[in-house]
Amino acid sequence: MDRPDTDEVLVRRYQQGSAAAFEQLVERHSARVFHLCLRILGDPDDAADASQDAFLTAVRKLDTFRGEAAFTTWLHRVTVNACYDALRRKRRQPMLRLVGPDDEDRVEPGPPAPDHADRVELSVDVERALRAVPDDFRIALVLADVEDLPYDRIAEILGVAVGTVKSRVFRGRAALGRALGVAEGEPAHPSRASEEEA
Repeated sequence: MDRPDTDEVLVRRYQQGSAAAFEQLVERHSARVFHLCLRILGDPDDAADASQDAFLTAVRKLDTFRGEAAFTTWLHRVTVNACYDALRRKRRQPMLRLVGPDDEDRVEPGPPAPDHADRVELSVDVERALRAVPDDFRIALVLADVEDLPYDRIAEILGVAVGTVKSRVFRGRAALGRALGVAEGEPAHPSRASEEEA
């Protein structure tokens, strides 16, 4: 049985003209990219759009990939940048306008709101609370606690110092705790990144 090509081999093959090599990279990393976008953006549709943007950027810029960092680190950075772009676009979108009595005929009812009262799960509460965390802190927190990346790799992905990553993760955890209503002083569940730090 043949062993699958490494990411670096696929990148080289793509740079030499193989479109199939890029398709393999997309197949290999699409779920991870989507889930990273989902954790950062909190909305499946926005995450799907950002994932697509990340791969479009990757295909445009893969010729410039020199292999100074691992492909996954480079792809994480491209994905995080796509999420930042999505967050900026979202901030520029106008708020929903108020519907007046003259607009009633043009308003289409949305899907019925599901009743989750009988099955509220912690993960839903955490996802909702995560949206309340400021963008820079949320991204660092997702990379550290969800993706379980070490601080030095997060620093490389975000293009900031390790100390900045530590600060953002700390502040992100504090903001998440406040959003969840966790009392200050309660220990947070440590990630591998913080354990490596100790």
